[in-house]
Amino acid sequence: MGLGSNPWHPVPLGFVFRSRAKEEKAQSADKALVTDSTQTRHPEAPKGRPTPKRSEAQTTRRSVAQTPSTRKEAAKRGREERRAALEKQRQALAGGDERYLPARDKGPVRRFARNFIDSRFNIAEFFLPMAVVILVLSLVQVPALQNIALLLWLIVIVLIVLDSFVTAFRLRKQLAERFPDENKRGAVAYALMRSLQMRRLRLPKPQVKRGERP
Repeated sequence: MGLGSNPWHPVPLGFVFRSRAKEEKAQSADKALVTDSTQTRHPEAPKGRPTPKRSEAQTTRRSVAQTPSTRKEAAKRGREERRAALEKQRQALAGGDERYLPARDKGPVRRFARNFIDSRFNIAEFFLPMAVVILVLSLVQVPALQNIALLLWLIVIVLIVLDSFVTAFRLRKQLAERFPDENKRGAVAYALMRSLQMRRLRLPKPQVKRGERP
């Protein structure tokens, strides 16, 4: 081979085929990117996910709009929610709607205990007016009336204790028969506390009449 002549180096066939394959893959990828970029996409749809339905988009917008943006708005919304919950409880206590009653008043056991107390006369519910009468008698500066007031006070206390004992015994027996598998813890004490209140002041409001079976 003479001077000044360029030697000829053969190119391997594998290199040629690899180059063509890489170019074809790159071209196909570019076409795919162009095709994807030309497709219309919903402005609220995240990339790589299908376009949401109109109802779903509206729900998302409402939830985002209802989310408080500042601590002041969150506190205000919390106060409004608590006020609404208290109003529902007040209406439930007046009407007997158990969906919004406080936890201590919910359940069939507590409802039966309330009805059991409201269906009968309880000596304890007259304690407040009798206490007023006894207090007035004790303030009169007459020894005989003061002695009568003291005697009445003792009689009232004994009658309330006896009536409460009988009420607790009967209620406990009724609960055991009607609700053998229910949690009855605290129901008797709950009923006795209700018997101490005057009927018109009880909450939840009585749902049965006197003499009516609970």
